[in-house]
Amino acid sequence: MINVLIIEDDPMVAQINQKFVNSVEGFSVVDIAANGQEALFSIENKKIDLIILDIYMPKLDGIAFLKKMRKTRHNIDVIAITASKEADIIDQVLKLGAVDYLVKPFEYERLKKSLDHYKIRFRLLKKNPIIKQEDIDKITNGFLNQSTGIPKGLQKKTLEKIRSFLKEHKGQSFSSEEIAKNMDISRVTVRRYLEFLESTGEILLEIEYGSIGRPTNLYQYKGL
Repeated sequence: MINVLIIEDDPMVAQINQKFVNSVEGFSVVDIAANGQEALFSIENKKIDLIILDIYMPKLDGIAFLKKMRKTRHNIDVIAITASKEADIIDQVLKLGAVDYLVKPFEYERLKKSLDHYKIRFRLLKKNPIIKQEDIDKITNGFLNQSTGIPKGLQKKTLEKIRSFLKEHKGQSFSSEEIAKNMDISRVTVRRYLEFLESTGEILLEIEYGSIGRPTNLYQYKGL
């Protein structure tokens, strides 16, 4: 579970954001702070993985909070959500380590994409001490197809085809060879899509050890 702190001075907006974040699988809002001062207390006393941060706030604004947090060596990831469109503000926030920047008003589908992408980053970096280049590509926006939110080289139509097959057979496990045979797609191609879906947490990977030969990777639909 990814523990989230929301920093937002508008109580209604904070509650809406809390409800939405909690609705995305894998995320749990553990605290809400009305300003940077309250947030500093929260990060000292709670386990926080991700901060949803407003910039314009009383007492201690978002940029001042980020500077203080980095000074105290709290390496917590941040998604900024703010009305600020000024280039210098955006530049400062990104240089202070924000992994994404959303401008109010925004579509909640955009926030979901941001959270889903963060979940890929979080799980890949937590899974193994050594990260392969293809995994680095998955967590860097520059290598993502911005129109579809999937890595370059993967086709949305093929991804949806494989996803639909697994959804229809939810609760059952399949090898890449079995899926390739059902989809009439090469096994190598299917494996690339399965690796992506597994990295996002949408499908589960199980390893079946037989008495003879190499173990078999089995995939089962979980959903986001």
